Amino acid sequence: MSTSRRPLIAGNWKMNGLKKDAKQLASQLAKRMINNKKLAFDMVVCPPTPLLGLVVETLKGSGVKMGSQDSHQATSGAHTGDSSPQLLKNIGCAYAIVGHSERRTDHGEDDKCVKAKAESAIEAGMVAIICIGETLKQRKSGRAISTNRKQLLGSLPEGASAKNTVIAYEPVWAIGTGEVATPAQAQEIHAAIRAELVKAIGAKEASKMRILYGGSMKPSNAKELIALPDVDGGLIGGASLKAPDFWAIAEAAS
Repeated sequence: MSTSRRPLIAGNWKMNGLKKDAKQLASQLAKRMINNKKLAFDMVVCPPTPLLGLVVETLKGSGVKMGSQDSHQATSGAHTGDSSPQLLKNIGCAYAIVGHSERRTDHGEDDKCVKAKAESAIEAGMVAIICIGETLKQRKSGRAISTNRKQLLGSLPEGASAKNTVIAYEPVWAIGTGEVATPAQAQEIHAAIRAELVKAIGAKEASKMRILYGGSMKPSNAKELIALPDVDGGLIGGASLKAPDFWAIAEAAS
C-alpha cells in the first residue's frame, strides 16, 4: 500500500440479509466510524438493492459511504429488474460495483458491457469499482496476467481517472472459497494491473488509482495483503457481513 493512496475498504453484501440484519450491521459500522473520526481509510458498503434506502438512512452522517452491487448502462427504459445509475446516485450511492465475476458468469456480462456500465456510472456521478480476475483454469495454464490485462483494457471506461474509477482484482478461484492468493501472487497481479494503467491513462493517474484485492480477505490476512506495495484496500464479501470482522480489516489498513 502506497502512502500516496488512501485505502478503500468496500463491503459487498451480495444477496444476503433482511431489513433487521441490514439495519443492525449498518448501525454497528456507523457507530464505529463516528467514534473514530481520524481513521486513515475510506469505507463503503454495498447492500442488496431493496435494502439501499434503509442502509443509506442508517449510515447518514457517519462517513460510511454506500454503493450498489451493479448499475445498468442505460439511463432509463424497458429494463425490468435493473436500476439506472441516475436512480442509484439519487438515492445515495457514491459507488457502483460493475463486472463482478458473479455478474460476468451468472448474467453473461462481457468486457464491453462492463465498460458501458462503468461509463454510465461515472457519468451519473458515482465511482465505478471495476472487477477483474482469472479462473483457476486460467491461472494453472499460465494465463493469469494476460486474462487480467484483457479484462482491464476491455472494461476500462473512456475518461477513467483516480477520482472516478477503482479496480478490484478478484481471483475467481478465491471468491467465497476460503482460498486466498498468496502475497506474492496478489502483488504480481496488482503490479501488472498498475503497469497496464500507466499505458492506458498515464503514469500520474495510474499512481493514484486504487487497486483493491478481493477473494477471501479476512482479519487474519488483511494486514499482510494491504501492506503490499500495489494493494490499496479490499473488496470484501463474507467478512463484510460481520461488523467486528469488517472493521478489523479496515483497521488493518490504518
